[in-house]
Amino acid sequence: MTQQGVRWTADQVLALAPDAASRKAGSKLGAAGPWSEAGSSDEGTVWGLCKGSGSKPYQTVIDVADAAGPAYKCSCPSRKFPCKHALGLLLLWAGGEGAVPPGRAPDWAEQWIAGRRQRAQEKRTADAAGSGAGAGDPEGARRRAERRAVRITAGATELEQRLADLLRGGLAGAEQAGYGMWEETAARMVDAQAPGLAGRVRELGSIPSSGPGWPVRLLEECALIHLLDQGWLRRERLPDGLASTVRSRIGLPASADGPGIRDRWLVLAQYDTADARLTTRRIWLHGTDSGRTALLLSYGAVGRAPELALPVGLELEAEVAAYPGTGQLRAALGEQFAPPVPSATRPPGVTTEQAAAHYGAALRDDPWLDSVPVTLDRVIPAPDGDSWQLADAEGDAALPLTASARSRPGLWRLVALSGGAPVKVFGECGHRGFTPLTAWPEGAGEAVRLC
Repeated sequence: MTQQGVRWTADQVLALAPDAASRKAGSKLGAAGPWSEAGSSDEGTVWGLCKGSGSKPYQTVIDVADAAGPAYKCSCPSRKFPCKHALGLLLLWAGGEGAVPPGRAPDWAEQWIAGRRQRAQEKRTADAAGSGAGAGDPEGARRRAERRAVRITAGATELEQRLADLLRGGLAGAEQAGYGMWEETAARMVDAQAPGLAGRVRELGSIPSSGPGWPVRLLEECALIHLLDQGWLRRERLPDGLASTVRSRIGLPASADGPGIRDRWLVLAQYDTADARLTTRRIWLHGTDSGRTALLLSYGAVGRAPELALPVGLELEAEVAAYPGTGQLRAALGEQFAPPVPSATRPPGVTTEQAAAHYGAALRDDPWLDSVPVTLDRVIPAPDGDSWQLADAEGDAALPLTASARSRPGLWRLVALSGGAPVKVFGECGHRGFTPLTAWPEGAGEAVRLC
């Protein structure tokens, strides 16, 4: 159940927007003017009618109490999720009870709420039944796994030969060959049912002619792919944890099998990345009691945002179970005991030197790790020639920002938040530098989303 007196901030609402245009349009609808018959319930439902261009107003209803993030229903034709009307209604609700008073939901809203909760219960029942039935054919599952392993081994062996041919002919040949050769190789890895290898090969193809120093970057990536190939081909000799990491990097599916950790999980960051096939949402959590960091992944089809949405600054009491693999932070969200609510909690931080050392230590468990989640304490954003860095307020060490971070508007939000004073920053620290995702000012103040 949602706590009716605890409301989200405008920033937390706008963090749900699928794009900048939706944020702008939703902000315009966050006032009482276009709304009528708006109301809310103690169960965490918000509803209202929004005047549009047609004769009938749009019916908008939101279940704010869903522990996995709000669920929406709107009669408008928009394919965006959430639409601008849902964002506007949430902004209206976030402003206080005056515009969205407590009341009884109208029939059209109540029907959606009841139907949705009934389907959720049916899914839980089906999942429970399926988990028992899934163990009914272990021999068939074993044979399928063996056939896939044979295909992956063939693909890894072929990839090793292609890497050897590349190095034998010289890296300059990669620039002349163009991207087509790599796309063909990636397709072969897809046929071999090794999507992790396919993704790394596609990245390999984007390196030639990508700027000064590309041969060095190409050689580094070739070495990492070679290491992954060899890890697969010799997986029986690896420790169990590292073997699980290799299987995960190859792209084999796995289920969260670690013990569930019940905690109050603070949402540190949420951001989306997209390719030609799907949108991936990454949500970083911090366990306020356990001190654990966990990564939730959620996926959506091209053009649609993933369903799981947990805006920065919220906290939820839930169980989280880890995926297999040494040093792996990916986890699955399990049973949720309360809906997300705003929180003033902040994660503990470290210095920039400690952050770099943490990444170095993590590479021992997972050599293919691009970055690790880190909270930097008391750092100041400062220019560094044509670049930017985060410098310790009490020291002479600093971490450079990644190229992607320097090109985002979030950099200027961070600079404005700091104003030359120390701030606490959560982000991802890796061999390319530091990517800030969320920041907090000194003293009191809400989290500021930077991505």
